[in-house]
Amino acid sequence: MAPAVDPSGGSYQFDSYGVRSSKSFPDRHMSLKILCLMYIPTRIWAVSPLRFGFIFIVTIAFAGIGHLIHGVSRTGAIAGGVVCLVLFACAGPGAFAALFSVFALTWLATRLGKTRKQRLGTAERREGRTASQVIANLAIACLCAALFAFGGTPVWLLAMAAALAEAAADTVSSECGQAFSESARLITTFVSVPAGTDGGVTPLGTTAGAGAAILVSAVCALIGLPASWLWIPAIAGVFGMLADSYIGALFERPGQINNDGVNLIGTVVAAGVAFGIGALVR
Repeated sequence: MAPAVDPSGGSYQFDSYGVRSSKSFPDRHMSLKILCLMYIPTRIWAVSPLRFGFIFIVTIAFAGIGHLIHGVSRTGAIAGGVVCLVLFACAGPGAFAALFSVFALTWLATRLGKTRKQRLGTAERREGRTASQVIANLAIACLCAALFAFGGTPVWLLAMAAALAEAAADTVSSECGQAFSESARLITTFVSVPAGTDGGVTPLGTTAGAGAAILVSAVCALIGLPASWLWIPAIAGVFGMLADSYIGALFERPGQINNDGVNLIGTVVAAGVAFGIGALVR
């Protein structure tokens, strides 16, 4: 649904109600932004049996291929299929593209320096990620997509994109750090620790994670987010990645919380930061 435009002109502000006028602004610039927002769906994408059938076929293929290439275990494939179905049905093909980019980045990252990771005891299990790992990393993105689809507030798309960006950033940063760094620095005290230690960060891993967040955020342009907004999920994703390391150092290292819990909290932080920024600047 195209947003309403005040015939008197003026700039728009992005919020759940579409476009509202404020101070004077060049009409051309305003029209370009309105054009971007016209591509954001305002309700659930799977509005017809044909679309839902297409989503179902894509979901089965995606989950099956993920299992065949050992990206996910059998239970992980089932959980991944549910995630794919929800994201695709609620937010459309762009959300699936973002999910695919997360899977591709994390799958490639887990295979970097695999021999070294096996020696360190930090390598991903051969059968791939389990259902609990998939849910921990992607449940918040699904929740945000559903809230958008049934509430129509576009800021939820920012939160969804940020949660996906954080999921990619966290995995890529830790996998690259373990593959190419001998040691890391504990994020809380900066004490040197072996690579792969909970809460440990490396310059290479952090840079790679930030790059993954930026890439996933760029793919999220396919959802319909204006290009001028894509910095929000990227920044929020990096913030969530760092929060993940901090929580890992404080609570996972002493054994008070497991890695799935830390990953879930990281995505919550990223989604919350993106939603907060979106609500402030809309």
